[in-house]
Amino acid sequence: MSDIVVKDSNGNVLADGDSVTTVKDLKVKGTSETLKRGTLVKNIRLTGRAGEVECNTKKVKGLVLRTEFLKKA
Repeated sequence: MSDIVVKDSNGNVLADGDSVTTVKDLKVKGTSETLKRGTLVKNIRLTGRAGEVECNTKKVKGLVLRTEFLKKA
């Protein structure tokens, strides 16, 4: 798993524990929640897939986000 490189929308390498911000409004499937553009998400976890990270927000726990919609904070 350590050989997978996870990058954000700008090409910056992401690691466990990094903070990221959203680059567009994202609707969360299964809830009425929407993550607004610029929302700060702290302490991300890598999932083993190059295009996804797992995180928690104030209202949604165990959320998986696509890295193409994130930038390193």
